[in-house]
Amino acid sequence: MIAAVRDEPAPAKINLALHVTGRRADGYHLLDSLVVFTEMGDRVRVAPGPLSLAVTGPFAADVPAGDDNLCLLAARAVGASVAITLEKALPVASGIGGGTADAAALLRAVGRRPTNPEALGADLPVCVGSVPARMRGVGDSVEPVAGLPVLHLLLVNPGVALATPLVFGALTRRDNPPLPDLPGDLTDRSGAAALIEWLRGCRNDLQPAALGLAPVIGDVLAALDGQGAVLSRMSGSGATCFGIFPDAGAAGAAAGAIAAAHPGWWVAATPTLPSPAGAR
Repeated sequence: MIAAVRDEPAPAKINLALHVTGRRADGYHLLDSLVVFTEMGDRVRVAPGPLSLAVTGPFAADVPAGDDNLCLLAARAVGASVAITLEKALPVASGIGGGTADAAALLRAVGRRPTNPEALGADLPVCVGSVPARMRGVGDSVEPVAGLPVLHLLLVNPGVALATPLVFGALTRRDNPPLPDLPGDLTDRSGAAALIEWLRGCRNDLQPAALGLAPVIGDVLAALDGQGAVLSRMSGSGATCFGIFPDAGAAGAAAGAIAAAHPGWWVAATPTLPSPAGAR
């Protein structure tokens, strides 16, 4: 049991590029993805127990609060008897971390790691670190990436929840090539431009399948492009999409325009978190 209140951010996870490179005999898909995290996110607070969960925030009503909640599952997995408060600022089932990011924040807050992390989601290892990283395999291989420039993103979700298994099930090809090697130096003034050019040569292999299930994703991408995004793409299994903008002002202006045109959509401008010191 912890002795004091602890508060942890659960930043949104963004797949800047995601290639599906195979599928194991047990059905798990193999991925190669460049992942970043944003200042925007949920928050998890833990206090001395007994184990309980309270959910607040704009998306609280959409969060399952029963025994299958990932925060509760994470706490039980490591034997943590804590009172949990989850502030849910991100839409659920939206391809940007969701419950797995919240579970990762819970584990950071209690300072423990489960023996079977796969049960809490394939993204758990990368979300525990919450730093820019290359994620491979079934999510079990995570390599922090140094020097990625901060990007100014606009996140847009059309209010459609997509179940990850349905999106993977709609794939027509599962043996795509991996991501190309990253550019050698992204830390100078031209780093963002070099990264964006590299991203143009990559994909999200889940995007076509998700578009077939939720065509409104195409409207989101068109809206981002129409507001001057230098690159737009879906994150994860969707339906949240991101646009990269030249600066915070441009991202904020685009956010206002898209929110006004589509009042039912969730729209948030946010920078990415920087690479940690010491990452390779």
